[in-house]
Formats: sequence, structure tokens, C-alpha cells
Amino acid sequence: MKYTRLESDKVIAGMENVRLDCARFERVPGADESFAMLRIVRKDLPFADQVEALFDLLDYLLKRESGQTVVFARFFLSDAANQEAEVLRRWEALGVVCPVSVIQQPPLDGTKLAAWVYSISGASVSRSDDLYKVNTAHYTHYWMVNGTCPEADSAHQTTSLLEGYEASLRRVECDLPNHCVRTWFFVQNVDVNYAGVVTGRRENFLGMGLNEHTHYIASTGIEGRSADPKALVRMDAYAVAELKPGQQQYLYARTHLNPTSEYGVTFERGVKVKYGDRSHLYISGTASIDNKGEVVHVGDVRKQTERMWENVEMLLKEGNASFDDVAQMFVYLMDMADYEVVEKMFEERFPMIPKVIVLAPVCRPAWLIEMECLAVVREENTEFQLF
Repeated sequence: MKYTRLESDKVIAGMENVRLDCARFERVPGADESFAMLRIVRKDLPFADQVEALFDLLDYLLKRESGQTVVFARFFLSDAANQEAEVLRRWEALGVVCPVSVIQQPPLDGTKLAAWVYSISGASVSRSDDLYKVNTAHYTHYWMVNGTCPEADSAHQTTSLLEGYEASLRRVECDLPNHCVRTWFFVQNVDVNYAGVVTGRRENFLGMGLNEHTHYIASTGIEGRSADPKALVRMDAYAVAELKPGQQQYLYARTHLNPTSEYGVTFERGVKVKYGDRSHLYISGTASIDNKGEVVHVGDVRKQTERMWENVEMLLKEGNASFDDVAQMFVYLMDMADYEVVEKMFEERFPMIPKVIVLAPVCRPAWLIEMECLAVVREENTEFQLF
């Protein structure tokens, strides 16, 4: 993985107050992939100036990577009710068609927004009902973003979202058990509403034949709000149409982690998607937990961070990858007071990996920190088509 960082006026003349971290996977022949994290440097600027600076940086990125196509973006906001509409308006003004996820998870560097942008060379993007269709050389990728069903409780909303997503997949001759790679459930007031997400997801998965003897889906369930206060759950999802049996390898790291079904939840710790020239590893939200399902190092964020890294490292290792292959990280903190400690730890160990640290309480109060990541590794798989 090739990493670069550009800061403040080092980006382009006249552009200040921004930081751009990029990871690039290069494959010749084959498509290059870029993973960019766009951040604001000065936290004292009003939102209007921050959003202006971020979109100036985004415009610079689009011109710099003109040989690539943006296939996914996510914005992390400090106040979705007052910021979401403006961010989406600015995005539409760019004229870029791609799935754009927007969620209230305040960046803990004190700024009002940050963005993750994923680009692929040689790709094309179009809209297909409520799915976005991304074509690469031999695969069709489908993204759903910002799914909500703002009625009843979180269990009902989760069930409705999954049923709607499954219906959308069927319209493109896919289904959730065989083609969905990754989901994200953003839960308003996770302490109150996450139990409903667990119930709704479990019942839906059982109805589709997904259980502890088959497989689940790699996922993150975390605190996050949309602009609509009635939306207790917001869902993003990613699927690939042409996947064959065995092309998804589920990751367990059972020396360090237990099966999630043992404590009543239904998601995979991680998944490796194998292509002819590369593999993608999606590591689900991972915290300081042991192979009995117990929280490790209660009350100590430093030690929880170290154990979390160890767990992620073992998941990556099971997929024949390492932190050297990681393209991006999302880090979720329960308590903003832990930010300086955690930020320093990540900068010391992973100074160049694109990352964002946001305020997002985890599903267990004793967990002070959680992270997810995505890695890309080179492969020579004659069994599967090139990416």
C-alpha cells in the first residue's frame, strides 16, 4: 500500500486549513484503488468555512485523480440536522454520481466534518432505483446508502430496512446471503436502540437461512444519527453480483475472539473477498474482547486500544494480510475525553494510514473504543476473475 499525506498550504497554493491522507493500491495490469481521508485542520472556523475548505480539497482530489472514478463517499458530521442538507447540496453541485453516505459522528479533533472518498480507475457508476451500480472490469458492485424507515421502534426499522434491501437486491438478480459483503447500522442512542437492531437482524437472517452453522454478514453496529430524529436506525450496505461460492472467506480469529452468536448477535468478525488479482478484507467493528466474549481491560482505554489492535491484527493475519495492507480506518470512541490519548497512539503506530476518530458510543458501555478497517492485498487467483 502506498501512503501519502498533504497538509494545509502544501496541498495547493491558497488552500489552507485542510489535510489529505491517501492510500493507493496499484496493480498493473488492473484497476488502481485510492482511499482518501479529507480533514479540516482549524477547528475554530464556522461550518460554512469548513465545508468550503473541505469541498475545495475534494475538488483538488478529483482533479488530481482524474483517471479514477469516485465510487463511494462518506461524510462524518458534528450536527446532521443542521449540516446534512448543505453537504449533500455541495456534493450534487460537483456533478459526481456515486453513493454518498452522511452520518452524525462528530470528528473528535474538534472540527465539524470529515470525509472518506473511495475511487477506482476504469470504473463506472450509475443509479439503479435505490442502489448505486459500480462496474469494474469483471464485477458489478451495488451500494445502498442512508437507508431509513422512520416509524415504530428500532427492531421494526431494522427489519423493514433489511426487507427493503433484499427486495432491491432481487431486482438486480442478487440476494443478501450470497452477494452482500458488508453492512453498517448507525443507531440513534445505541444504549437504548441497539437491542432492537439485534432482534430485527437476527429474525430477518433466520428467515433467509443465515445462522451460526452457515454464515452472517460482516458489519458494524454503532452510534450514529441522521437528520431525521424519527430514524432510529440508518443503514449502508455493499454487495457484489458475480461472487461465486467460496469467493468470500469469513474471518474468525478464534484464538482471540468468540463467535458473535455466543452473545446473541449475528454478524461476522470479518470477510475476505477474493478476486483474481487482489483480495479485499473488510474487518467489522472490533473492540477489546476475548475468545470468551468478555470485555478486556475495563476502564483502561490505552490497554483496550492495544487489545483491539491485537484482535484486528489476528483477523487480518487469518486472511493473509497485515496492517501494512490497510487502506483506511474508522475509530469510534465512547468518551471524547479519551481522544488525545487514542489519537497519539494511532499516530505513533499508524502515522500514514488514512483514518478518522469520531464520537460514537459502542454497543456495550464497557467498551471504550472500537475500530473497523479495510485492507487490500495482491493475489494471483486463477480461480476467480480479475477485479
